[in-house]
Amino acid sequence: MGDVKLHPSWLAPLQGEFDAPYMAALRDYLVAEKAAGKRIFPPSRNWFRALDLTPLEDVRVVILGQDPYHGEGQAHGLCFSVQPGVRTPPSLVNIYKELRSDLGIEPARHGFLEHWAKQGVLLLNAVLTVEMAKAGAHQGRGWERFTDAVIRLVNPKPEPVVFLLWGSHAQKKAAFVDSIERGGRHLVLKAPHPSPLSAYAGFFGSGHFSKANAFLAQHGQKPIDWALPTHPLDSSGEKTEA
Repeated sequence: MGDVKLHPSWLAPLQGEFDAPYMAALRDYLVAEKAAGKRIFPPSRNWFRALDLTPLEDVRVVILGQDPYHGEGQAHGLCFSVQPGVRTPPSLVNIYKELRSDLGIEPARHGFLEHWAKQGVLLLNAVLTVEMAKAGAHQGRGWERFTDAVIRLVNPKPEPVVFLLWGSHAQKKAAFVDSIERGGRHLVLKAPHPSPLSAYAGFFGSGHFSKANAFLAQHGQKPIDWALPTHPLDSSGEKTEA
């Protein structure tokens, strides 16, 4: 699928998805869209960036987004994250505000979240590609089935995982997770989406970041360092191109 690059811990168990007819149809669709001159974000080498940076065995927190940013140079394969040098989007600005309120962490001056991904925070969009300037253009083409399979691989992990589900879309997508509320082992925290349209309806004040870390510590796992480096490339070593 394009120049597929993802960590071997995901590649082997997801091979059946890559070989499935729906994925072949999705591949053909994306090839045709490119042939028609349409700009697709992120670049194909970054479609599976979240799965490459965060191996399955390292997943401690899952944050779900919907589809990639559709502006020039923004998306690089991690939900809510943008490339270095790109203005921090409004939803991420609100995430930073909640981080400050919850943990006293001052907002980063960039929106590059690879520092989180490398600590075991799976930053997964439901749909992994988008057409430039057309939000949601690739919904219903097959990506949702693929990312459902990703979540189903996380669900049976013996180590408890924290799911941060912001907004109804994320909450519906991960409804099958074996949460503590359902007698399972994973902590599922729900809140409205951090978008400016809904953040004041309960995202602000949710305390999800401190709750996630308290849960991880309680289960003998290292908490997430949510404070991002001052310089975005300090956590990655290289810049991804638009």
